[in-house]
Amino acid sequence: MRSFLPAVAEQLFRDIQQTYHETSRSKKRHPFVFGSCALPALDLVDHRSVTCLSSPSGRKAFQVLGGSGRLYVCLLSCHYCPCPAFSYTVLRRTEGLLCKHILAVYLSRAMAVTLQESVSDQQMSVLLSGTAAP
Repeated sequence: MRSFLPAVAEQLFRDIQQTYHETSRSKKRHPFVFGSCALPALDLVDHRSVTCLSSPSGRKAFQVLGGSGRLYVCLLSCHYCPCPAFSYTVLRRTEGLLCKHILAVYLSRAMAVTLQESVSDQQMSVLLSGTAAP
């Protein structure tokens, strides 16, 4: 069964983006919509911790520098983050829809503050395979 979460999330973030641009830097934020990961995600966005990695072949991944200093490679195409919170809260207990890293990616894209970086196809393959040195 196909998940409708990406479509719902994308529409929600389009609405956030529209509101954000209409109010120029909206001070009104709604963390209750996203649960306890909202404020940490907004902190990641404020610190410009989200980078979109693009390869010549068109593949994209998002690298998020977590509060602990660890880098997480998040994939919006399959709604995945390798962090422990995603594994436990989203996948195992199904108590949340996303972790702070994925939420930070959506928010930074909606606010147009995502950093951009080009990587080679080989570098992207290493990142996606998880074989990159920590």
